[in-house]
Amino acid sequence: MQKLLLRVDQFNTLVGHAFAWTIVGLTLLITWEVFSRYVLNSPHAWVFVATYMLYGTLFMMAGAYTLATGGHVRGDVLYGFFRPRTQATLDLILYFVFFIPGVLALCWAGWDFFSESMAINEHSSVTSDGPPIYPFKAIIPLAGAVLMLQGVVEILRCIVCIQQGEWPSRTHDVEEVDVEKLRHMVHADLPEGSEGASK
Repeated sequence: MQKLLLRVDQFNTLVGHAFAWTIVGLTLLITWEVFSRYVLNSPHAWVFVATYMLYGTLFMMAGAYTLATGGHVRGDVLYGFFRPRTQATLDLILYFVFFIPGVLALCWAGWDFFSESMAINEHSSVTSDGPPIYPFKAIIPLAGAVLMLQGVVEILRCIVCIQQGEWPSRTHDVEEVDVEKLRHMVHADLPEGSEGASK
């Protein structure tokens, strides 16, 4: 079971890393457009739409990766003081009440948006030769699918934690802040038995 959970974590980490490269494309495109507009006096209206789509793609595809690495924001003020079993029970309830219905709605609506857009060969209306929109709309159900996959893994983690009393391990990735070092610097060590909640 643990190997399966970690494999899905690794898959979504790989997906997150792959789509993180869109930020490079976004940066290059904006740089080129600024140069073209202010130096060459030749702006391109479609660049706005293209940058919008690149950023949207990055934002949507980061959801499963962030969930896999435990990076989503939560109310740690109280949550961090709960025992792992209490945390897992609370998480499990919230996954079934909010997460699953929300992500299913995202997949369903996203597929409708994409299929309708592709059927009419939808293009941006910013210019007469605006870029196609349907590839961007295809990202919506794709993001929902990988997010649901990671959500199922998180639900299984909750069940394992409720049974065993401690959180199973998860894949770790680079963090912007060294949380452990920061915690020791401010003398804010976690209560014993709650380390798994931050991993």
